[in-house]
Amino acid sequence: MIDILYCGNDGVYDGVLTSVLSILRRTETKEPFCFHIFTMDVSHLDEKYICVSDAHIRTLETVVKLYNEENSVRLYDVTKYYMKAFSGCPNEGAYCSPYTLIRLFADVVKGIPDKLLYLDADIMFNRDVRLLWDTDLTGYEYAAARDHYGKYLLYPNYINAGVLLFNMKLARETGLFKKARWWIKKKKLTFADQSALIRSTTKRKVLPQRFNDQKFLHKHTVVRHFSKRLFWLPYPHTDNIKQWHIDKVHKIFKYRQFDDIYEEYLEIINLPPKE
Repeated sequence: MIDILYCGNDGVYDGVLTSVLSILRRTETKEPFCFHIFTMDVSHLDEKYICVSDAHIRTLETVVKLYNEENSVRLYDVTKYYMKAFSGCPNEGAYCSPYTLIRLFADVVKGIPDKLLYLDADIMFNRDVRLLWDTDLTGYEYAAARDHYGKYLLYPNYINAGVLLFNMKLARETGLFKKARWWIKKKKLTFADQSALIRSTTKRKVLPQRFNDQKFLHKHTVVRHFSKRLFWLPYPHTDNIKQWHIDKVHKIFKYRQFDDIYEEYLEIINLPPKE
C-alpha cells in the first residue's frame, strides 16, 4: 500500500483531484493507493473554512477505483484535535491558513501507517511516484527537498515542507510531531508548521530538487510544486499560479505535459456529484 496524505478545507478539492490524477496517470504499479485527507470545520474563523464535502470524497473514491479497485480515499475530521491543541494559538493566522497546521496530528490520528507521503494540494507528479516513495528512510524521520528560495535566502539545506516522506514509526518514537505542536502553541513562527517541523527534527534526509521543484519543470522533474514564485518580467512581481489555473499554466508556463490529466479533470468536474 502506498499511503498519501493531503490536508485542507473543501476549497482544496481541485488541487487534490488534479494531484491524485497525476499520481495515478504517471505511476505504473499494481500496488494500491490509500489517499488520506485531513480536514476540519473552523468556520468561526472564516466562512470558507469548512470540511471537505462528502460529495467530493465520493467522487474522488469513484475516480481512484477506476484505476485500481483496491484504491481508497479516507477522510478524517480533525476539528477536535485542532480546537484542543491550536485554537487561539499564535499561529492560528498562519501564512496560508490554519489547515497548514493539521498535518501535525499525523502521529495521533488513528489509521495512519508507518510510512506516509504528505503532499500539499498544489502538487503535480511528472514522473512515477515510486521514485520518491521507494526512498530508504532508515534512521531518518522524514525526507524532503530544499526550498527553492530558502536555500539562498536562509541557509543551503533549508527544506520545503510541501512534500514530506515520513518515517512515521521513527517520528512517533522521537516525538517529532509532539515537539512541533509545542512550538506552534508557544511561539509565533514565520512559516508556522514548516518552521515548527524544522526546529523539531532529529534527523532528516535531503532529497534532490527534482522531488519538489517549485520553479521549473524539467524532464527529470518528479514533482512540480505550484507554489508562489517570483517573476522578473514584465516587472518584478510574485504570482500564485496553481495547476488548476489551466489557462495560466498554458499561457505563462507553457506547460503541455499535464494536458491528459486536465482532460480527465475537466470531464470529472463537469459531471454532477454522486448521490
